[in-house]
Amino acid sequence: ILQSDAAYVPLDPEAPGFIAAEVMSQCGLKYCAVTNGLVQQFQASLTKYITMEICGELPKFRVTLIQIEPRPVAETEQVRAQSADVPEHKGLAYVLHTSGTTGAPKTVRVPHKCILPNIVDLRSLFQINADDVVFLASPLTFDPSVVDIFLALSSGAQLLIVPTVMKKIPNRLARLLFKDHRTTVLQVTPTLLMRFGHRILKQDVLSSGSSVRVLALGGEACPSPALLSTWRHEDNKTCIFNIYGITEVSCWACCYKIPESLLLSINLAPWSPSDGHSRGEGEGQVFIGGEDRVCLLDGEDTAVPGTMRATGDWVNAKGDQLYYLGRRDRIIKRNGKRLNLDSLQQLILSLPQVQACAVGLYEGLRLLAFVVSSAAGDQMAASTFPSGSAQLGADATSLILKQLSLLLPSHSIPDTLVLVPELSLTPHGKVDMDALMRTYRRQRDFRFSQPDDLKQTLLTLWQEALGLPGNVNIDEQSNFLFAGGDSLKVLRLREDILTYMGVSSLNLLEVILDGTFSDVLQHLTQLLPAEESSASTFESKKHPAGPLSGIHGKRAHKSIETEQEEKPDVKVVRRASEVMEVNTRKADRTENLQVLGGKDLSRPISMSLSQSWSSDTGRCVDATPVILLRANQRSDVPKATVFIGSHSHRVQALDLVTGNLLWERVLGDRIEASAAVSRCGSLIVVGCYDGCVYFLCSDSGETQWLFKTGDAVKSSPAVDPVSGLVVVGSHDGHVYALNPQLQLCVWKHHCGGGAVFSSPHLQATHRRLYAASLGGHLLCLDLDSGHVMWSYCRDTPFFSSPNFFCGHVVIGSVDGNICCFSDTGELLWQFLTEGPVFSSPCFVPEQQKLLCGSHDGRLYCLNCSDGSLVWTFQTTGKVYSTPCVFDGFAAGRRGVLVGVASTDGTIWILDARDGQIVTSHTLPGEVFSSLVVWDNTLVIGCRNDYVYCLNLKSQLKDI
Repeated sequence: ILQSDAAYVPLDPEAPGFIAAEVMSQCGLKYCAVTNGLVQQFQASLTKYITMEICGELPKFRVTLIQIEPRPVAETEQVRAQSADVPEHKGLAYVLHTSGTTGAPKTVRVPHKCILPNIVDLRSLFQINADDVVFLASPLTFDPSVVDIFLALSSGAQLLIVPTVMKKIPNRLARLLFKDHRTTVLQVTPTLLMRFGHRILKQDVLSSGSSVRVLALGGEACPSPALLSTWRHEDNKTCIFNIYGITEVSCWACCYKIPESLLLSINLAPWSPSDGHSRGEGEGQVFIGGEDRVCLLDGEDTAVPGTMRATGDWVNAKGDQLYYLGRRDRIIKRNGKRLNLDSLQQLILSLPQVQACAVGLYEGLRLLAFVVSSAAGDQMAASTFPSGSAQLGADATSLILKQLSLLLPSHSIPDTLVLVPELSLTPHGKVDMDALMRTYRRQRDFRFSQPDDLKQTLLTLWQEALGLPGNVNIDEQSNFLFAGGDSLKVLRLREDILTYMGVSSLNLLEVILDGTFSDVLQHLTQLLPAEESSASTFESKKHPAGPLSGIHGKRAHKSIETEQEEKPDVKVVRRASEVMEVNTRKADRTENLQVLGGKDLSRPISMSLSQSWSSDTGRCVDATPVILLRANQRSDVPKATVFIGSHSHRVQALDLVTGNLLWERVLGDRIEASAAVSRCGSLIVVGCYDGCVYFLCSDSGETQWLFKTGDAVKSSPAVDPVSGLVVVGSHDGHVYALNPQLQLCVWKHHCGGGAVFSSPHLQATHRRLYAASLGGHLLCLDLDSGHVMWSYCRDTPFFSSPNFFCGHVVIGSVDGNICCFSDTGELLWQFLTEGPVFSSPCFVPEQQKLLCGSHDGRLYCLNCSDGSLVWTFQTTGKVYSTPCVFDGFAAGRRGVLVGVASTDGTIWILDARDGQIVTSHTLPGEVFSSLVVWDNTLVIGCRNDYVYCLNLKSQLKDI
């Protein structure tokens, strides 16, 4: 291909069809060489987006040549419109694309003159010769693979390629690399290297007689020299390099050989830029580029010499050296103090009990440390089926937390330590933080207390891994491989089991390979900690949104559990899938198997909505309900209360289960704003047309405090889970920060003109507040002082409420646009609908999507990163309400669901993946309220004066 002056682009066969089609369209791809075994899969995944014609076969290489042509844009909304004349560029070597998991795939067109110097320089620096064995660690879609391939080919060296599945089995991979093939050049990510564990690293990879001459670590932050030294035998002669670069300037930009003396110290290894020098002193972001090494991104058609690309990496410049500090988004403020997540990760890695670690923020607030313990990672079995490791895990967790409490200030200590059998990897070998967050969510949502539950769950996972329907019986003496499994299916089953159980087991893979269903069940039973069976039923209740988005109250960390006076567990469920937890004693536990009642999830399921109860409020209900859940001392079932206001001036407190009226208050005027619950759970906060903000006792409805603003309050309050401040907007144009405990206004700020109708949104971790006005102003304020951090103004009002996720602030505008801003106030993108947008956005974090309705009658699902359309759903009315995202598990359906109401009174339940309708239900009146979901219960207000509670149920279809 290269000799013919053509460029090549590798496509990931596991990527979704629309991503591959997008890349093909951007590249102007004309031909695809497809392995014969993947032709059917290729055609099935792409036939919707492209037309294809088989134009030849190469039997010698077992490859089929397929000519492709994009379908007309009108036939599909998944592939964005591209110019028919894709610019041709001479001198291109290859085209790569990003994964598309955080946005539309981005193509990078790499000229020969950009990558060739890399290969030549590294070949000289690493002194590659014909005797070397170079391990191809990266997939072809990751540019370090280009370096590996051509380092070997240009030197006459051997290139070692192993099946992808082998990279997931560290013991077998180590045997292949260091014993069978004596690998000499190893270019890997630190995470992939750490998967080997301390024992293999010291005995094989970096032993005294190791075959590895060159170890190049790149793609992630390099481990500290102190940590590297613990992996090496004292007589090891391997040269260790820290290499750095970005795909946008393919491939590597810096290479630093770590000297022996530095490996014996505790200082961080500096960078030594190979294409220039640092300019000045101090901290800043790294930019990479040069006169010749310029790649073309996406629609760029001209290589501009000297182009510099932002990396997003922060460094400390000292003279001509750069010291890596971390990713910009990995340096956060926590409790008002700066915290570098990468530095915290390195410190945890330095503990002797830790083999591997990854630190991240769950939903932007909860600090999690995912840890592979040394004891679990290096545990060697004395028998074929060893005993469980529950006590081992509990001991390791306690010891690690105790050590961290001695080494770190309180704001740096993780809220939760999550023990995992191994760190999840992306296809490029980096830490897959999204997968780890899903692991945390599943560990929190799945706990096994009864052997029958465990057996049923193992049966379901076993059937799913084998692709068997749920009604197929599994013989307890059957072996997984003999039942139709293969190596990939074995790995999937192992990962599913360990993910759901939240334990480590080095030998589970061998038990699955060599044992029976009964052996696997016995092995898993031994892994279960005894205290699991005593988990609180309240803690086992399902979060309404999985929790797919929400705000979790700050909890004080304690390294060693001590007995303390029990405080009531409180959860608050609001619109847009927001869940706030306060005063909780331990992480939530959920037992979905009990919720499901043993339903066979492999069979088709139909869903339906039915009315549970309704309550007459006396006038229209435009407000959105709020649900307060508190632990019930007399029962395992939490006490759940719905609070709702009405244009009849009344506020009602209703039992969520029965709909019985608990109390009712009549306030000074109409109530359109949704209520909030104070941090302590004892106060209901609601605004009123009389200009007052009422603080009512949640148990009785009695007024505890009343704060008067200058005009009607139609804005819904936001509650800071850290300080307890209540922030609310008023039609007088101000936002107010109120302290209900001291009963005073801490600060107020005028929002630049126009009433504040929309609800403020606070981001507790970074102490920021976002507010918008009908004057078209969007402001970011310091949550503690009210000072303006940035502002934005457009000519049309904001009725929509802002929302925040992963550095993106999104809001709808009356001019029909859904607007996305960076956390510095820069307009990143806007998506134009065909009607005014009064609906407020809601996020699907795990899928990097956002949802927002429009008065054109549609619900839009957009990609967070670039605003591209993922799917749209046409309702039968206008969409004023805010969509709600929740997990369908509690209702007996796997996957994420979306609930939204149209103004004609129809409640729609959709599949979040593609917007397909799951079920619907029509109320006898218009709806301007938004859904709130808890478990399989939905609550919403209606303009026929009633508030309704609906149940979402499932039943198995006949097959």
